[in-house]
Amino acid sequence: MDTTDRRDVIIENLREQQRALGRVLRAVARSEGLRPVFEAVVDEANRICDGDYSALYVAEGGLFRVSVYGGAGSEAQLEYELSHPHTRDRTTLVGRVALTREAVHIPDALADPEYSWEGQSIAGYRSLVGVPVLVDDDLFGVIGIVRTTPTAFTDDQIQFLRAFADQAAIAIVNARLLAAVERQRTELSRFVSPQVTELLSTEDGERLLSGHRAYISVFFCDLRGFTSFVETAAPEELIELLGEYHAVIGEFVAIHEGTLEHFAGDGVMVFFNDPAPVDQHELRAIAMALGLQQRFEELAAQWRKRGTELGLGVGIAAGYATLGRVGFEGRYDYGALGPVTNLASRLSSKAAAGQILISQRVYAAVDDTIDAEPVGEIELKGFRDPVAAYEVRGLRSS
Repeated sequence: MDTTDRRDVIIENLREQQRALGRVLRAVARSEGLRPVFEAVVDEANRICDGDYSALYVAEGGLFRVSVYGGAGSEAQLEYELSHPHTRDRTTLVGRVALTREAVHIPDALADPEYSWEGQSIAGYRSLVGVPVLVDDDLFGVIGIVRTTPTAFTDDQIQFLRAFADQAAIAIVNARLLAAVERQRTELSRFVSPQVTELLSTEDGERLLSGHRAYISVFFCDLRGFTSFVETAAPEELIELLGEYHAVIGEFVAIHEGTLEHFAGDGVMVFFNDPAPVDQHELRAIAMALGLQQRFEELAAQWRKRGTELGLGVGIAAGYATLGRVGFEGRYDYGALGPVTNLASRLSSKAAAGQILISQRVYAAVDDTIDAEPVGEIELKGFRDPVAAYEVRGLRSS
């Protein structure tokens, strides 16, 4: 082979290595889980390095178990690998890499005085190379490639195998970050509404959190007879009852796309149409109130059997409010501020057990779809003038 031919072969080998690494990088970028990445790493490394068999061994405590494998290994060989994990010692390729945390090359296993893997008689390994997969300086596992002939691996192949191990480590870091974000979102959703959880992960989130005006419907409810119950109930009984009550409300908030603002003992505030827009939000709030009152009757019947008499009052108002992040460094809520929130709260306080009171604005928006009766102008604490209110009896059957 003349100089030109050798140069062409070298260039083609480099191109093939780049293509192989590109396929691994695409597997990393797709973020479809770790296994597709590991399979790409093992397969491409085996092909580029002219191996007969390749595998990724993952650390589990003090052992290293085969996780992903490629090449032309026999079923008997694979069975033995699966049932015989490696330990950190110099008797096997994987054990030696784990012990040294460095690349290990064994040109001929039969000529190596320390190599004594018991599966050798089944697998017939001769030339072996392995590299560690290090994630944040922790040993995640080992990538190993073997040949059944005593043909040593080249320095270029060993170096390229290191590059594959680095890509596997990047994929593991990415997967852990994604899992951590998802755990945080899940945990966050336990404390704030799903809409606010989504808001925090959008580009517009910071703008909305910093404060804005929006037209919303505010739902407020609390329990009739709760103060007397608290005075006589055992702490365990109180927590159990509130847990049942809040669970029912949480179910209805999710169904009707409300944003939970806060729980305050027996008082619950929910608003609609922010941060995500909600069609006919006034009607959504009323539909939630009607469904909740019906479900609450079932819950109250159970409490009544235990000697606890409670009822639910609901108030709904609509209007403009200032919304955004409220609180202090380390403890923020996403809240609504303005007269509309006070009006909903006062209507709730005025409502009798089983009653739903709505403001004039809410009634004007839904009067053709609900069955409601005026209750006249009522005096509400914090409001200078009497306020017109309506009692909702149900939805019209259209």
